[in-house]
Amino acid sequence: MFRFANPWFLLAGLVIPAIIYYYRSGKGVTRVMFSSLEVVKRLNVPLSVKTRHSLIVLRVLALIFLVLAFARPQHGTVTTESITEGVEIMLCVDTSGSMAAMDFTLNGKRKTRLTVVKEVVKDFVNARKSDRIGMVVFGDEAFTQCPLTLDYGIVQSFLKKVEIRMASMEEDATAIGNALAMSVKRLKDVEAKSKIVVLLTDGVNNSGRITPTVAADIAKSMGVKVYTIGVGTGGEVPIQIDTPYGMRTVRGEIPLDEETLKMIADKTGGHYFRATDTKKLKEVYSKIDELEKTEIKVNEFTEYNELVRWFLLIALGLLMVEVILANTRFMKIP
Repeated sequence: MFRFANPWFLLAGLVIPAIIYYYRSGKGVTRVMFSSLEVVKRLNVPLSVKTRHSLIVLRVLALIFLVLAFARPQHGTVTTESITEGVEIMLCVDTSGSMAAMDFTLNGKRKTRLTVVKEVVKDFVNARKSDRIGMVVFGDEAFTQCPLTLDYGIVQSFLKKVEIRMASMEEDATAIGNALAMSVKRLKDVEAKSKIVVLLTDGVNNSGRITPTVAADIAKSMGVKVYTIGVGTGGEVPIQIDTPYGMRTVRGEIPLDEETLKMIADKTGGHYFRATDTKKLKEVYSKIDELEKTEIKVNEFTEYNELVRWFLLIALGLLMVEVILANTRFMKIP
């Protein structure tokens, strides 16, 4: 960054055009009268005469640099200090058997709920900056798939390994309370301005030792905000099941306990969202991304270095050259 500390001194430069005009008008110069210029034109003009204007050029340049020097030119270096207050986020993902329901589409193809959820969560993680993210998966059990980390590559790696029934011993059991309690536990000792859990499920709490109500109370007491997402179209949906004859698709109803999810969100100061297709699920995560923005404070400092001495040295150098030339090559003999 370049600036002049005393820019009003630049007004002194207005005298320079007057000096040039005075020089070109020839005032103060002795003139010799000739009846005809033909004789003069035939004379062999020496180089010293051809370059006789060099002295005024040097003087004008010296004056320009003197004026600039008095205006105090400065060059500044801008230093920016960012103070980031990130959000601590635990993603709590249902991996129970019902997440094998194929009522969602992705890129025009029918996919399981979990496949679509993983794709949307991947985009959500990529959109975050300076936030630590972790992941808990659950079925009838709950465990930490990925601890809180700023390494989003690690989060994505663990996300790829999430599979249906990876936290299940029973076919259709869902321990929402246990999963929420586990997520809150991971945020318990974290010092952060904002701590949130994004709890996604498509079922009803029918397993686990901790009820959703108790888990919500724990989250509230620890200042953890919970955003709950209910996934599924409702009614009968196609579900993939593993049989002795391989994977088969059957139709069945998967109940969703929206009242419990609303209760958890309301009690902790979060929001409840319903995602019935891929588009709405993406909108839900985009909404959460907008609600939980990282706070960044920027302090800007500018350190200026004085350049006056360089401009003065150039001006003095030009004046010195003018004086030397005026008393040598361009010396006038009366």
